[in-house]
Amino acid sequence: MSDETKESSLGIAPWGLIGGTGLESLDGFEAKGKTVLETPFGETSGPVIRGTLGDVSIAFLSRHGADHHLAPHEINYRANVWALSQSCERVIAVAAVGGIASNLAPGDVVIVDQIIDYTWGRAHTFSGSTGGLAGDALGSVTHVDFTEPYDANVRGALLSAARRAKVAVHDGGVYGATQGPRLESAAEIDRLDRDGCTVVGMTGMPEAGLARELALPYASCAVVVNPAAGRGEDEITLEMIKGHLAHGMTKVYQILRHLQ
Repeated sequence: MSDETKESSLGIAPWGLIGGTGLESLDGFEAKGKTVLETPFGETSGPVIRGTLGDVSIAFLSRHGADHHLAPHEINYRANVWALSQSCERVIAVAAVGGIASNLAPGDVVIVDQIIDYTWGRAHTFSGSTGGLAGDALGSVTHVDFTEPYDANVRGALLSAARRAKVAVHDGGVYGATQGPRLESAAEIDRLDRDGCTVVGMTGMPEAGLARELALPYASCAVVVNPAAGRGEDEITLEMIKGHLAHGMTKVYQILRHLQ
């Protein structure tokens, strides 16, 4: 039986997982099958891999590709979100972020509840004449309610899983989505702080908005990997980020294993 046949025979997974920086693969994840889904929007970042993490059935997609070759602005968010909408019931997006708020330390996990979009030039909608689904219901302009950008039930499941895993997390936070791939200046972080952002990342949008357009329940699990620019005493280096990322991801694995 081919991997593609295995994937189709597994049906729809209860959970989808988008892995960001540091989560190109899943430790302890037992793959059952994979497929590269054809989408109306081109190629996804990689195959959708079906399998289990502990007792949790997951459809996993690496946002940046298995070898982390896709920069934030190069990711085909529409293809990724559409593929997951065909593969799972609800989605958790794991993201590495910088900490803006003073109460956030590297290695902390934040279950954010709001987002502000500072990105530009990204294909950000399925609707309208440029949405790519001419003739489909989303071919017309669709105005979705984005008051609460993250699904309350998925957020609640993450918070409950964290409690079962005895992993401390921050309940709530505002994700500032910047263009990347460069990190921000200290003045830019000051601006985000004034706007109310508590963490900063580069992939939160248009991912969250696209999921809402498809009515795909979606929430984000953000891992603080460095103090944002001007919020720490040291230069932000790749070595610093990798060290804090490894610590934070051990918490994420425990949370994911306790999903219900």
